[in-house]
Amino acid sequence: MLTPKDMLTKDEAWINKTDLYDNFEIIPAAISDDQLRAQVNNYFYRALQRYDDKKPTKQERNHAIFSILKTYPAVIDYYIKFKEDNGDKAEVYSQQKVADSKELYINNFSLLVEQLRLNTEFYQVAGDTYREALDRVHFLKHVIEDCDGYKIFYIDGKPIKREEDLQILYRLTWYASPSDVNREVNNGRGPVDFKISRGAKDKTLIEFKLASNTKIKRNLEKQVEIYSAANQTKKAIKVILYFNENEFIKVNKILNELHLVGKEEVVLIDARNDNKPSASIA
Repeated sequence: MLTPKDMLTKDEAWINKTDLYDNFEIIPAAISDDQLRAQVNNYFYRALQRYDDKKPTKQERNHAIFSILKTYPAVIDYYIKFKEDNGDKAEVYSQQKVADSKELYINNFSLLVEQLRLNTEFYQVAGDTYREALDRVHFLKHVIEDCDGYKIFYIDGKPIKREEDLQILYRLTWYASPSDVNREVNNGRGPVDFKISRGAKDKTLIEFKLASNTKIKRNLEKQVEIYSAANQTKKAIKVILYFNENEFIKVNKILNELHLVGKEEVVLIDARNDNKPSASIA
């Protein structure tokens, strides 16, 4: 059964809570009631002013917005009207998402699979599930870092920062394997990205994270271990993708704090586009 391509993207609806919070500053300007607009602006300003010169965190900012919405619920109606009045932008945005997905999943990913098939022994990897999964991660790392595979994650020069893209890319590399590959398996403690298995006694879990993920420290510290207990296996691999020097420094600091530097089961993948010299000038 064929799926329409406009159903292949996964994103928020045009009108949603996250958008309301992220773009709240533009909403007061859409309020036609002068008194209400002044009250909302004043309330928001005073709510954030109490943090002095320190920039409020996202959580503190969202708390201030939540207080405004409780105090002035009519703001939500103005937000909805603003989004409805700009509905033409929703169609343009949706078309762009479909175009980006086509570029990423069809064109870019196909190039990677072809590189793996022609230039490596990727599809002949053997061993138990842990060794097979880890070797495939390292092949993937090699192609991304050393064979221009990092370009897969860029569209018009900008990185596509979605963990599910890395997951899909990894899934496409599992070909001609004796292992059973399951994505987002949920055994009661939440879904793990991948479970690779050959029967009940040979199972390996794999989690993919972006270094920019705000919960990455907690994930490295607890999440995979919880999944491991639920799936009755001690074999787990954590893969982290970073796009710039600041993300690299951040994730290495976390690894140091958790005593994970140099651990075989923690793999960093460099997807920066500013440190890959051309072979002709390297």
